[in-house]
Amino acid sequence: MTGTATYALLAVPFLAFAALVAVAAGVVSARRRGAGRGQAGRGRAGRGRAGRRWVGVGGVVSAVAAGVVLLLMTGVFNNVIVGLGIVAYDDALVSGARVGLFPVEDLAYSIGAALLLPSCWVLLERPRARSSAHPTVRGAGRGTGTVGTPTQPPRRPEETP
Repeated sequence: MTGTATYALLAVPFLAFAALVAVAAGVVSARRRGAGRGQAGRGRAGRGRAGRRWVGVGGVVSAVAAGVVLLLMTGVFNNVIVGLGIVAYDDALVSGARVGLFPVEDLAYSIGAALLLPSCWVLLERPRARSSAHPTVRGAGRGTGTVGTPTQPPRRPEETP
């Protein structure tokens, strides 16, 4: 490999792929929110339009927080492995900008991972059925099969031994 900033050029396809997946996840998420607008106000209390918006904001805040933690941990561990001589970078192939001991290009993979994980979560999530017949979790763990579905028919008080 020759040329300047070759490590950065290696990261470009990875970041481009992560960005495309993130855009696709944003489109899918927007379509799912748009499909649910006709259902606003139905179902359980507190599941109106504002409730869905806050769930989305919480997901974004969680993803950003996880990304920040990932970048911090990457910075710490990259400095350790470069400082111990486990990993070495060719000075002719880096851009010159460094975060401690390692080149800034190495953060591209953490940024890509921080984009990919929540994006894949959105893309692989099953859309919820938007009906008022929502299974309940009452009775879970007390002789039930699936959530809210008893394995035996309910008994009347006079039939209880």
